[in-house]
Amino acid sequence: MALILDNEAAGGGAAGAPADVVKDVDTQSFVTDVIETSMNTPVIVDFWAPWCGPCKQLTPMLEKLVRQAAGAVRLAKVNIDENQALAGQLRVQSVPTVYAFVGGQPVDAFVGAQPESQIKVFIGRLTGGAPSPVDEMLDHAREVLAGGDSQGAAQLYSQVLNEDPVNAAAIAGLVRCFIALGEIDAARQMIDGLEPDVAAKEDVRAAASAVELAGQGSDTGDIGGLRAQVAADADDHQARYDLAVALYGAGQAEAAIEELLEMVRRDRTWNEEAARKQLLKVFDSLGTSDPLTVASRKRLSSILFS
Repeated sequence: MALILDNEAAGGGAAGAPADVVKDVDTQSFVTDVIETSMNTPVIVDFWAPWCGPCKQLTPMLEKLVRQAAGAVRLAKVNIDENQALAGQLRVQSVPTVYAFVGGQPVDAFVGAQPESQIKVFIGRLTGGAPSPVDEMLDHAREVLAGGDSQGAAQLYSQVLNEDPVNAAAIAGLVRCFIALGEIDAARQMIDGLEPDVAAKEDVRAAASAVELAGQGSDTGDIGGLRAQVAADADDHQARYDLAVALYGAGQAEAAIEELLEMVRRDRTWNEEAARKQLLKVFDSLGTSDPLTVASRKRLSSILFS
């Protein structure tokens, strides 16, 4: 089954954010674009300079998160080299400096580059803590995928990526949609095409592990036949290993873990600890905070150190 991603249907943005939520503002337009606009919508003012290294990291992040907010907040960018008087009026002594205006008045601020998580908190204070439309769409996509509609989930993840092409959660989700649809090669190509910093994010690494395991599952035998082999000889480690791989490939992660744990109990050194290593790959694919991972890691430790 081919996965169809309709970029036109996605509307070019995850939540239809207005095109003018990010503006370059100068002294002449400050009253209109910041003071007056903030009477109805919070405005974040980013004071920056072309020579400022941290600004080159912070400004794109602000733009991305403001666009994800889909109109709930706006961004005004002020080049201090071209607007020194305005920067002086607001006592900007270094860049980047960021102010938040509400009701025509500055209500919050920070100086220096900040991690994305802190900027989300900053924006959350301005929007009353409401989740961004992108976050809501990601939550919806997860529910749709968990409900078995991989195609529908893929469309939602694609809409998020139209707005934020390096959104780790959306990339990982789309990869898992490819896997669920049997498009293992497409999933692998997507992972292989990522920049190193994106590929290193936890969600994406977990999805990459899932791709590797799914690829293994296509090379094993029939689950019923493998079960019969294990039932006939409980110490047929190769058959049990192949059964675990096939189970994971069929979406039965918990059953796969049970077989691998049983292998570790029976002979942890078989094939250079293949069962333990496979378990670690499964844990990576599920994610470190997944309840099944947490519980199964404890069981593995109990077996290894008993």
